[in-house]
Amino acid sequence: MENFGKVKELIASVEVDVVKFYENGNAAAGTRVRKGMQDLKNLAQAIRAEVTEKKNAK
Repeated sequence: MENFGKVKELIASVEVDVVKFYENGNAAAGTRVRKGMQDLKNLAQAIRAEVTEKKNAK
């Protein structure tokens, strides 16, 4: 459950850079968006593993 909270925080923090990239064409913001999405992918994978482990433990 802790990782899910981190996902929500990460999405909120990346939102500013998404706007800067798509609306203003800021290339540096695009780089930060890509990094944030990679971090999001890693967190999502950790959640998947956690859910699978908990499901199989029952």
